Amino acid sequence: MKKSYFILALVFFTLIHVNAQVVGTDVGDIAPEIDLPDTKGTTIALSSLRGGLVLVDFWATWCGPCLKEQPELLKLYNTYPDKLSIYGVSLDNKKANWVAMVAKLKQPWSQVSDIRYWSSPVVGDYMIQALPFNVLLDKNGVVLAKNIHGNALNEMVKSLVTTQ
Repeated sequence: MKKSYFILALVFFTLIHVNAQVVGTDVGDIAPEIDLPDTKGTTIALSSLRGGLVLVDFWATWCGPCLKEQPELLKLYNTYPDKLSIYGVSLDNKKANWVAMVAKLKQPWSQVSDIRYWSSPVVGDYMIQALPFNVLLDKNGVVLAKNIHGNALNEMVKSLVTTQ
C-alpha cells in the first residue's frame, strides 16, 4: 500500500513539474525580468507593464536596421495605445548617444539601457545574438513570439488585440 502511495505521489509531482512554466525565452516561458534605468535614471521593471501586450524591443543607436524599424514601431504603438506597451532596451555603450537618439526619435514608450553593452546580463538572459531583436509578451509576461518584425509583427498584434 505504501508503495502505491509513493508511485502515485511520484507521478503527481512529475506531472506538475512537466506542466510548470519556467523563466526563459522560448514561446510559453515567462520572460526574464529586466530592471534597468530610463533616460532620467529611474529604474523601470519590465514586469511593471504587465496587464496587456508588451513588445520588448532590443536595439542600439549604432544598429541601422534597428533605427529603420523605429518608425514602424511608433505606428504600431499609436495604433493600439491602450492595448500594447513597448519596452525598449538599448544595448548602447554610450549613454549620451542613446539619450539623444530617444529624444530624436520621439519614442513615447519606456526606454531603458544597460550601457555595459554586450556584457549586460540581459543579453545572456534573452540569448541575444544580433540586433534588432524583440520578444512579444502576453498580459502575464509569457512569451508569445520572438524576433518577429514588420508585417508579421503587425498582423500578430492586430489578431491578439482583436481577440481580447
